[in-house]
Amino acid sequence: MSETVTPTGDGVPVSGETVTATPPPAPAPTSSRSSTGLAVLALLIGAAGLAAGGWSVWQTRTLHMQDQAQMAQLEDARSQTRQLEVREQGLAAQFQRLPSAEELEERRRQLAQLQGDQQHLAQQFQEVVGQSRQTWRLTEAEHLLRMATLRLTALQDIPSAQNLLQAVDEILKAQNDPGAFAVRQQLANSQQALRQLPELDRTGLFVQLAALRDQVQHLEPLPPRFAHPEPDQPGVQKEEESDNRFVRAWQRLRERVSGYFRIDFSADKPIKPLLADETLAQTRLAMNLALEQAQWGALNGNQEVYERALTQAQAVLEAHFNSQNPDSRGLRETLASLSEKPVALNPPDLSPTLAALQAYIARRESPESDQSPAQAAPAGASADQEEQL
Repeated sequence: MSETVTPTGDGVPVSGETVTATPPPAPAPTSSRSSTGLAVLALLIGAAGLAAGGWSVWQTRTLHMQDQAQMAQLEDARSQTRQLEVREQGLAAQFQRLPSAEELEERRRQLAQLQGDQQHLAQQFQEVVGQSRQTWRLTEAEHLLRMATLRLTALQDIPSAQNLLQAVDEILKAQNDPGAFAVRQQLANSQQALRQLPELDRTGLFVQLAALRDQVQHLEPLPPRFAHPEPDQPGVQKEEESDNRFVRAWQRLRERVSGYFRIDFSADKPIKPLLADETLAQTRLAMNLALEQAQWGALNGNQEVYERALTQAQAVLEAHFNSQNPDSRGLRETLASLSEKPVALNPPDLSPTLAALQAYIARRESPESDQSPAQAAPAGASADQEEQL
């Protein structure tokens, strides 16, 4: 017998007469889905909790790091604050040492006065330096003029004196002063006088006389001298020596006798004694000494000594050497041409030019010369005209 239990609406089974036992029905699909959803929901809640915990830990760590950074910034700010305080104290001390407004105004006034005095002093210095430079240049011109006078009188160096006078004229030209007209005019006269002087070549005369001294050793004496026969050559055969022995003996005898006798077919000419070898050497030495004396006169500018020495050399040449010989004739012509050349000059006197320059320098250095150039020019011109008169 089976008993069937019928469920009621309240879920409580009602027993009947027949109760038939039936298997429980399979669970509905909704219940399994709900359990799965619950598990997933639980997992999500757990993951969310873990995420919330991690986020809270990260936030805590971040806040801790920010606190440390803020603490470091705070320490830096405190150190900077202390430095600013120290600097402020230093600035305060410096500010206390600064002068007051009255002192600043006084110093500003003194600075302006100092700048004005400095400008005035610089202007005066430029004026003094300009005047001193002109004075130095004039002193240099005087020194150059003295050097020209010395070289002209002591050495008779015409080109050097002309160059020095030209330098003096350039200095006076750079002064641009009408008062220097008289000095430049006197300087031009001196330059023109130097240009009219002949040129001296003392070195050339000295060299020419030295060449003549070398030529004296080759001059032929007045009587022709026979050349001695050369010694026998070592390769001559004995047969030729025997043939020419008589001829050579005759030549030797004739040469020996010709040293003691001379046949002259010109009876109208005076007969002069023959010169021995020692006398000939002494004659050449005398002529060399005369030429050396002429060299000394040429170098030292002594015209009298130079001419007298050349005259003596010409006299020795005419008296003791053959005038028909080309060497003697050329030497005689050279001596005649050299005797006409001057070795000394009569240079012009540069003392008036030097005196005019010194007077001009004295006028510029005098107190009256402080006036303007336009006012000083007529006075200077009149003074120069008076000096010329």
